[in-house]
Amino acid sequence: MTQLDIKDEANVLLDFDLLSKLVVGIGEVSDITGVPQRQIRYWEEKGIIQSMKEGEGSVRRYNYLNIKKIILIKELLDDGFTLDAAARKMELRIANINQAFLKLADRSQNED
Repeated sequence: MTQLDIKDEANVLLDFDLLSKLVVGIGEVSDITGVPQRQIRYWEEKGIIQSMKEGEGSVRRYNYLNIKKIILIKELLDDGFTLDAAARKMELRIANINQAFLKLADRSQNED
């Protein structure tokens, strides 16, 4: 990967407008993350992740944050954590990331 590729990848990660519009169906989430659809639905039933359903019988769709949660949980399960422990650890990681970005946003606003 070249420096330009890394820079382009970083720009996509920082494109909050794009990320806020990123919503995909459960099949695509399964393909992207390698987590079976049945497992994704189970995690949703347990309240670990949340889909965006538009009506009864509609396809489950997931936003960027929930896709990120699925990836983190899968990594933690692969590392040997139980589902409950992985869910708790994932929530802590998400909270830490959010705090860091809030601090960055605050600093950015103070510089303007």
